[in-house]
Order: sequence, then C-alpha cells, then structure tokens
Amino acid sequence: MTLDGKAVAQKVLDDVRAGVARLKDRSGIVPTLAVVLVGDFAPSKVYVANKKRAADTVGIASQDHIHPEGLDRAALLALLGRLNADPRVHAILLQLPLPAGLDEDDAIAAIGRLLAGSPTVVPCTPAGCLEILDHYGCDLKGAEAVVIGRSRLVGKPLAHLLLARHATVTMCHTRTRDVAAHTRRADVLCVAAGRPRTVTGDMVKEGAWVVDVGINRLETGKLVGDVDFASVAPRARAITPVPGGVGPMTIAMLLRNTLRAAERQLGVA
Repeated sequence: MTLDGKAVAQKVLDDVRAGVARLKDRSGIVPTLAVVLVGDFAPSKVYVANKKRAADTVGIASQDHIHPEGLDRAALLALLGRLNADPRVHAILLQLPLPAGLDEDDAIAAIGRLLAGSPTVVPCTPAGCLEILDHYGCDLKGAEAVVIGRSRLVGKPLAHLLLARHATVTMCHTRTRDVAAHTRRADVLCVAAGRPRTVTGDMVKEGAWVVDVGINRLETGKLVGDVDFASVAPRARAITPVPGGVGPMTIAMLLRNTLRAAERQLGVA
C-alpha cells in the first residue's frame, strides 16, 4: 500500500481552512505566520514560496521578512525577538539552513522560548509522519519502531513522539554499527538519513510500515527518498512515496500549528 501524503495533507488543510474561518467569525482575528528567510539559497526560496501559497489557500495571513543579503547574529535575534513580542504574529517560520556564520541553535532557541511547554506545537515534519500513520490505521502501541537519523528537526522529535504513543523506539545514526540489524526488526521504520536510497529491500522486515522523510535530487534531476522504493515496496505493508509522501504533510502541519497557536494565544483552543 502506498501512503498518499497528498491526500492526507489535503484533509488537514481542509480542517485548517474551516478552523481559520471559525476563528475569524468569532474574534475577527486572522492567524498570521511570519516568514523569515535569510540569505539567497535557491531551494529555501522555493520552499518559502510553496508554504506561503498554501497559507493563502487556507486563509492564513503571512508577513515576509526576506533578507537575501543576510543578517548578522544580533540583527537576526533582534528580528525574532520583535516577532515574538508582536501580538499580531501567531507563528514564526525561520527557514533553514541559515547562511554560514549564523548559529541555528541560537535562532531556534529564540523562537522556542516562546513555545516552550506548549502541547499544541509539534515539529511539522515529525507530526506529519504520525498523521499519515494514524490516517492509514497503523497501531503504534507496542510496535518496534526504528528511526534512522538523529537531527533536532526530525529524528529526535520523531523518536519522542513515537515513545509518547507507546512504541518501543530505537534510533540509528552515522555511528550505529549495524543499521540493518535494527531495521530488520522494525514494525515501523522512519528514515531521515539525508542520503538517497540508503535503505534497501534486504534491510526491511516483511510487512513493515515505512515512512521515508528524505528528499534528494539526483544528477539526472529525479527526486528520490532515503529509501529505495523499488526494492522496499514489495516487502513493506505500506510505504510513503517520494515525492508525494511526507513532503506535503510538512506544510499542512505548519499551517495547523499556526492555527492552533492563534487559538491558544486567544484562549479559544
């Protein structure tokens, strides 16, 4: 079975659109997403444009803070501080990666302090992975789950979300001695390695649920995931494609987070 992220994302977006309309009717407030883009990295500009387009379709307003020539650390932190303090802003999208010389941990912490402890704000890509699994009926309780990749944006929060759903979680990374020994035990395998076609069919348990977070462009221009779809799909019970799997979910969950942050700020969550 192919797990259709586009269809699940559309369902989330429809729910968000309805929620935005309800909030506007009740309070006159339009949820607002501040978009911060520093530097002139072409893929980042594409991602930001796609997110802004999606925001428009559900009625979420966006503020643009685009700095192609870059900012120094003090200026970036000052900007994030102003946005945190602005009651008209309900969520902040800081597009990564940042240019050389800027500390991403610094910048993320400047946003994170605003949201610390909030149960309504979950990192978008990990949340999207679980949304897909839930939509298609994957039972995580007691499942052996393996996460490949330990990034702070995907791997680590995804592992925590799986633990919270009572899965038994193993994390694999670049220092793991025998990745395949772990992946062959996985009932649920989530791959965010950042390398094309890292996971092959012989590494996957028959009947596993496979979530491919990766997106890599080959020299031919073809987009592929971190999972070798052709060899894994025949063994998997279900698998996300690339493109069309986790990617659309990331934007949908960003907009859901924006709505929920606005509701929380207004006390109507």
